[in-house]
Amino acid sequence: MLDWMMAIARINIFAKAALIALLVHGVAFPELEQYQGKGMGWRLLFYPLSALIVPVGWYFWTRLPARRATAGAYPHLIDLCVVAPFLIDTAGNAANLYDSVEWWDDAMHVVTWIPWVMAVGLGLRRLPLGRLNVAALTVGFGAVTHIIWEVLEYLTFIRKNPNESATAYEDTIGDLVASLTGSFIGAILVATVLWDLGGQATEPAVEPAT
Repeated sequence: MLDWMMAIARINIFAKAALIALLVHGVAFPELEQYQGKGMGWRLLFYPLSALIVPVGWYFWTRLPARRATAGAYPHLIDLCVVAPFLIDTAGNAANLYDSVEWWDDAMHVVTWIPWVMAVGLGLRRLPLGRLNVAALTVGFGAVTHIIWEVLEYLTFIRKNPNESATAYEDTIGDLVASLTGSFIGAILVATVLWDLGGQATEPAVEPAT
């Protein structure tokens, strides 16, 4: 288990470094075709925050008096799951895959939403909640956040782009279906094969029958 945790920690650090490197590439070469009409300014502004969400949250969480003794090891897997979607999306843009591969966008909505919801599910499993409750909350989180994503996507670069707006409705429906599929996959993984990971999951107490 220790070797596995160390491997995840190394992958997590590498993922953060790769994300920053790819964002720097976008800053250094903004004129490249793959960065045109993709709202890169907003990505450059907000994507680095994904590398800070878990570290900052963990810092303040472990400073609570009630949590200092029970915090456990740093949640590298959760941290990696938060960073992974932003790294995958940035890498896809840097390689121009969104424009050169027809099915890439749909596939990425499935793939990126799996780790995104897993991060929340892995956090929820630390609470006294059953598998079904954790899975349902995980799917709900995925659905809500993707609706917000589509709204922001429309406001930032679809609304004023005639090439995108012509097919925006059909693309949005497809994206919603793809991300919802990823949310279900991530929730199922958390509630099954990842449930006992590290022995941190707990089932809610059952009141004895009277």
